[in-house]
Amino acid sequence: MVVTFEVTGGEHGAWSVLRVSGELDLVTSPVLRQRVHDAVAEGRHSLVLDLSEVWFCDSSGVGVLIASRRLLRSCRGSLRLILPARGAADGSHVNKVLGALGVRRLFEIRPDVTSAVDEDPRPLSA
Repeated sequence: MVVTFEVTGGEHGAWSVLRVSGELDLVTSPVLRQRVHDAVAEGRHSLVLDLSEVWFCDSSGVGVLIASRRLLRSCRGSLRLILPARGAADGSHVNKVLGALGVRRLFEIRPDVTSAVDEDPRPLSA
């Protein structure tokens, strides 16, 4: 079985959206880290990470999410994660991992792209 990991991007008004699919782990998390850094370097400081197609996330993946939040906060940017509402019902892995580690509260979580990009960005606070 070949596991594919992919990060694709798009613009939605003031927001850049990175859609992540596959496993977010030690091997693949540097790819996401680089894409986030690239977006910030291009001046995109309002970022949505769509994690609705991520079916596995380990501590290195969580590390990238926390580092992304820190990076965007340092440039007075905004970060939102998409973890679908259905994810809670079917046990979204990313939701479980963030909850188990006690870091879910650090993130502004939305159920879909529409709700993630429907408001103006607000800078991340502490």
